[in-house]
Amino acid sequence: MTVADKVTSFRLVVGPVFYIVYFFHSWLGIVAPAWTVPVLWILFITGEVSDAVDGFVARARGEVGDFGKLYDPFADVLFRLTYFFCFTLDGILPALLLGIIVYREFAILFLRTLFMQKGISQGARKGGKIKALTYMVTGTLALLVVSLERFSVDGPFVTLIRNGALFFFVGAVFLSLWSFADYVKVYFTISNEKA
Repeated sequence: MTVADKVTSFRLVVGPVFYIVYFFHSWLGIVAPAWTVPVLWILFITGEVSDAVDGFVARARGEVGDFGKLYDPFADVLFRLTYFFCFTLDGILPALLLGIIVYREFAILFLRTLFMQKGISQGARKGGKIKALTYMVTGTLALLVVSLERFSVDGPFVTLIRNGALFFFVGAVFLSLWSFADYVKVYFTISNEKA
């Protein structure tokens, strides 16, 4: 594994740890301790930062390769679906929208496999990067709602942030579908060129 791949691997660890910290109090039947809030923020921020860092490291060290082009999006999906799943179970994000995103992400993984059969390791495209940004904004707003609720803060401000998270989540769904259509278009273009 390259240095960039090791940075990518960090998200494969952070995702499950985020899930455990997020829900462990409910498994014990207790109120969420206050210390979970900063820990969740640290996990969230380091996971998101590692997504930018691994690409920078790969380019700076000349380590951009076929494995990294597939490994990085896989780690991204696992990490982001983990926190979306947490926020959905907590009632902050709607399950219907999460379902669409899950289906899209699995379809993209399958499409990447089809690209590989043609000898192409298809990395992230511009639409996928914009979609990832909306995922991050959604996650930030949803985690802010969780943080405020765990500190027993309520009121119109929390409702506004919750609605903002929903707005960006809806946007993320549309961008994810648009991005998927872009990948499909590229796949068929390449298929026709190689035919």
